[in-house]
Amino acid sequence: MVKVVVNGIGTIGKRVAEAVNKQDDMELYGLSEVSAGQGLITLLSPEGELHGTDLYASNDKGLEQLQEDGMHVEGLLEDQMDEVDIVVDATPPGVDEMNKENLYEPHDVKAIFQGGAADDIAEVKFNADANYEKARGEDFVKVVSCNTTSLSRTMSAVDEAFGVNEAVASLVRRAGDIPQDGRGPVNSTIPVTEVPSHHGPDVQAVMPELDIKTLAVKVPVTYGHVHMVNAELEEELSEEDVLEAFENQPRVNLIEADEGFDSTGKVHEQMRDLGRKRADMQEAGVWKETVTVDDRTVYWIHMVHQESIVVPENVDAIRSMFDMEGKEASIAETNKSMEIM
Repeated sequence: MVKVVVNGIGTIGKRVAEAVNKQDDMELYGLSEVSAGQGLITLLSPEGELHGTDLYASNDKGLEQLQEDGMHVEGLLEDQMDEVDIVVDATPPGVDEMNKENLYEPHDVKAIFQGGAADDIAEVKFNADANYEKARGEDFVKVVSCNTTSLSRTMSAVDEAFGVNEAVASLVRRAGDIPQDGRGPVNSTIPVTEVPSHHGPDVQAVMPELDIKTLAVKVPVTYGHVHMVNAELEEELSEEDVLEAFENQPRVNLIEADEGFDSTGKVHEQMRDLGRKRADMQEAGVWKETVTVDDRTVYWIHMVHQESIVVPENVDAIRSMFDMEGKEASIAETNKSMEIM
């Protein structure tokens, strides 16, 4: 049983903590923070899913702040390092580097970092479908961002089946998450003027042989990114072949616009109707009707729920780093526990 602490209980951290708590081969040893945000307060409240989970402070100042905020704190995270096997670090960029230097490395504790972390924080950039084996035995791993995760999943499905010569993806990115009401833009579209955007090189960190270029804009919405992709393949194929490749990818969901799910807002409502907590969609959602083949070029459009798509990747990264399961078994176990379609 691997003992896991989640450090940083924000958008990603709270979801990862809940996911770890559902695994039969992992123990959620505790949570770690420096202040009591609304997510932490809710999770540990009597009605919260993680009520009763031990709370630790990441540093001395955080201990004072959490106690001032009225939270029951067991003590400092540093004092628990000998009891912990791995920390999933979901703290802000820069803080994660200090945690690695001051906590994880001195105590020989493994750690997983998130997509916003600096590239050099870990040698392995992880996506369960594309490079699960790369994390085996590693001490530090970076789970790539939401956009990179979705591109790695869809591209690996197509590349493994048919081979991809080159690809171009145009990203329409959400402005902020639903609680981030202070972020913009408002009534504006902001292009990423550096071409390619960082997303292409990020995918290549997971799939180094893939020739991919990306462009991106940011728009005033809160639920989901949308990617428009075209890929030139090594062999001729049919639309049915591509659809089958996506169907065989355990974290790609085919969305049917003809059934009424023709926008991110309607997919959001579908997740709510299905009873998904927080309306999360951990799968990359490919609109079935957009999958089009012209000679050796395939086109598709998919959506990304930025708050939740990376959560199962964190769970699988733990299993890979401790050599607990093979790729297919880990993905299946995580999907079952999280009720991923």
